Amino acid sequence: MSVDEPLTTGAIGRPNRLGIGIIGAGRVGAVLGLALQQAGHTITAVHAVSEASVARAEALLPDAPILDIPDILRRSEAVIFAVPDDVLEELVSGLAAAGHIQTGHLLVHTSGRYGTQVLHSVREHGAIPVAIHPAMTFTGTSLDVDRLHNTAFGITADAVVAPIAEALVVEMGGIPVTIPEAARPVYHAAMAHASNHLVTITAQAQAMLTAAGIDQAPKLLGNLMSASLENALTNGDQALTGPVSRGDSGTVAQHLESLKTLEDPDLYETYRAMAQATARRAHSAGFITAAKLEELLELLDA
Repeated sequence: MSVDEPLTTGAIGRPNRLGIGIIGAGRVGAVLGLALQQAGHTITAVHAVSEASVARAEALLPDAPILDIPDILRRSEAVIFAVPDDVLEELVSGLAAAGHIQTGHLLVHTSGRYGTQVLHSVREHGAIPVAIHPAMTFTGTSLDVDRLHNTAFGITADAVVAPIAEALVVEMGGIPVTIPEAARPVYHAAMAHASNHLVTITAQAQAMLTAAGIDQAPKLLGNLMSASLENALTNGDQALTGPVSRGDSGTVAQHLESLKTLEDPDLYETYRAMAQATARRAHSAGFITAAKLEELLELLDA
């Protein structure tokens, strides 16, 4: 298989059955391996080091042997690198320098941060780099396979191989979304901001309720946060509500005074920073006047 003639698709637009190796049996790698196996591909082998990753590989991919990385590359047409961002480039360039990369290899990484440039070292060996990042959080269990359905995957790939990457995503039940190489850092920042910081905000709201002696936090927050997210995704800034978007400075001041009394200073600082950003967006969306914005920001700067 040459680089000019990469992996082909079948008559119904699906990629030919591949022998796929998984390097990194973390929460993402093992789940994607299972999803691709269920789509009809063969998982040739898995590389797992920690006890947790070995256990995960044995649970989700029991028929795939656990092998060293060079052995996985030798027996696979495609390889998924589901490894930490900071080790990806060094790992792959080291494998290329050692002669383990073969002509025609489809090398896929799952990092949101990078496009294909991080795998530039494999091109001179005739391999094909692809970035496929699932925009979802993972538990590392078989339940995640069902959650892949209708999940967006950020794809960066050369035009000649993009249809193969898209077909793999569709086979897993996902929705392929093209991300230009230069846009990857901002794309990943957006994904992290939406996902990671949502967890922080949720945990902090629960901590506030607990500090006030109020239990049943999941019941109090669940429907509120779900409705807010759905409304925000549909209507953007027009979904803003609450005291900041109404310009209710007295209520905001009371919130700040109450949060100052709590033991965790992060609760106050996060609320203050988020309220500042919300005030600016509320003004841009026409909810509050410039004078009210200035009043709120002065209060929140205190």
